[in-house]
Amino acid sequence: MKKDIDQLMQKHNVDVLWVSGAAVNNPGMYYLTGGGHITNADLFYRVGQKPILMHGTMERDEAAKTGYELLSYANYPVQDLLKQVDGDLAQATVLQFKQILTDLGITKGRVMLYGKKEISKVLPLIQGLTKAFPEIEFIGDMDDKILLEARGTKSPDEIERIRQMGVRTTSVVGKTAAFLQNHKVREDEVLIKADGTPLTIADVKSQIKLWLAEAGAEDTEGMIFAIGRDAGVPHSSGNPDDVISLGRTIVFDIFPAEAGGGYYYDFTRTWCLGYASPEVEMAHSQVAKVYDTIVAELELGVNAAHFQARTCELFEEMGHETIRQNPRLEQGYIHSLGHGLGLNVHEKPWFGRKDDPSNVLQIGSVFTIEPGLYYPEKDFGIRIEDTWYVKEDGSFEKFVAFPRDLVLPMKG
Repeated sequence: MKKDIDQLMQKHNVDVLWVSGAAVNNPGMYYLTGGGHITNADLFYRVGQKPILMHGTMERDEAAKTGYELLSYANYPVQDLLKQVDGDLAQATVLQFKQILTDLGITKGRVMLYGKKEISKVLPLIQGLTKAFPEIEFIGDMDDKILLEARGTKSPDEIERIRQMGVRTTSVVGKTAAFLQNHKVREDEVLIKADGTPLTIADVKSQIKLWLAEAGAEDTEGMIFAIGRDAGVPHSSGNPDDVISLGRTIVFDIFPAEAGGGYYYDFTRTWCLGYASPEVEMAHSQVAKVYDTIVAELELGVNAAHFQARTCELFEEMGHETIRQNPRLEQGYIHSLGHGLGLNVHEKPWFGRKDDPSNVLQIGSVFTIEPGLYYPEKDFGIRIEDTWYVKEDGSFEKFVAFPRDLVLPMKG
């Protein structure tokens, strides 16, 4: 949580967090500012001090809503500096931030960089500042040890926002199921629209995006709605031109965020319209059994990677190959059991990092459980996914209940 940031910075000997970019669709900046219409900013966070937010003059009112100490870029006009460097914008920007850092008293120590900006602009700036401040060490956070570590546990307010995203998400999923079920079907088992043409994946996705927008959510990462062989490739988003037909598995993985780049929800169901083959029914029941077993065994303080190993063990006992037997596996159980979720659709705890002791399940952890089986050459794939969290009493709860029936009866 945010209250842990100072302690984490001290633990890892970090003096300043420098977060850059917009306040929306930029998790680090959103987390620290709460979002808002700020298209470009630089936030300097120091232990035990009030953060300083640099902003443009047109966005001063939005910046003021953060409650942070404000500093306008207008105090450091680049146009004046361009005259000193023969119009070289890169050098002028280095001079601008050299003065900013000097005025803020940031002239030595370890400065950790976060945010979203064009790398071709960030690289020359950091290279120039490294030369200007030989006592500053500019570093990244490849190990997710500060902001993502803090974000790995959610406050009650964050939990509630994710819950509301779950309600919106599953409402759209329910509408999608009904939308499919109410289509008419040709003799060749293809669903058709009112004009008699086949219903395609593109048609379905367009409708889903409309419902998400109406619910105040955004498909920022691109949903998965894949049928048949594509359903057997976990992150195949689906071919827009594929027609929807009876009996083939549809993997519907939807992970929208609050409009404006806020909190995500992640949810998957596998459907067959009308009927399913015995082989698919068996595989679906096996995935459901693994899901239920893992959920029953969830335990506070256990590394998430333990449950990935346990999932592999369960599927192997059922006769399926798994990723722990062969990291290059392309059929069977071929991905991680789950991942953390918040302002990123993938964040801590990481179920696939067995050697990372920071990935234990703790109060406030939010994560997905999503076992699956994939057999693209057999024309099917199956995944069941829900998002869970650890309550303040240490128990585990699924955010939103939703049926996981494989077969959707047709009503059209």
